[in-house]
Amino acid sequence: MIYGICELSVTPIRKNPSDKSEMVNQLLFGEHFKIIKKEERWSYIRLSHDNYEGWICNKQWIEINEETYLRLDKEIPTITMDLIDIVRKDNATPIIIGSILPSFKSGYANINDNLYQFDGLTTNGFSKKQELIKNSFIYLNAPYLWGGRTPFGIDCSGFTQIIYRLQGISIPRDAYQQANIGKEIKFNEIQPGDLAFFKNNEEQITHVGIILDDKNIIHASGKVRI
Repeated sequence: MIYGICELSVTPIRKNPSDKSEMVNQLLFGEHFKIIKKEERWSYIRLSHDNYEGWICNKQWIEINEETYLRLDKEIPTITMDLIDIVRKDNATPIIIGSILPSFKSGYANINDNLYQFDGLTTNGFSKKQELIKNSFIYLNAPYLWGGRTPFGIDCSGFTQIIYRLQGISIPRDAYQQANIGKEIKFNEIQPGDLAFFKNNEEQITHVGIILDDKNIIHASGKVRI
């Protein structure tokens, strides 16, 4: 088995091994994965944090060993909180809110014994549920982008997944998968921060948003809106 990690700010994950193929997801800095299949130009990967699969370009990831992969699996992730920031190795690399700082200690992330300096805001998760609502507003007016996970383009389930990550909670990538975890509640029992799911005419889960204090919903539809 081959293992890898993302050291770019954002890397597209595609449905098929082609630059012209549909983007179905994105890798953020510091996210690690398994290589299920490696070809000359493309690799089919499975993300560690949610088991999502897809194709990435071989120019856009670096290899790590199994020991590093297993260590990162056991770590409580250090997550970046600034909308946009930089890490510094030889040169500065821009990174997006929600990125992971592997083995972060004393202001440095560590990938393959290479140190990446970071002096921005971080979290390992918030204990107060009110922070979940506060963080969701960071993404307000972010444009809708199928497969996106950043404030510069995000889809509905990418939005809910990243907001829960900032809370220190890992949930699946797609809306129908998110609907299969947690506890189903009645409308009169809802609380701010709960997820609201929407079905189509075939009773399939197709959309998700986050419930606010006034029982409105913040969600990605055209843009992140209330």
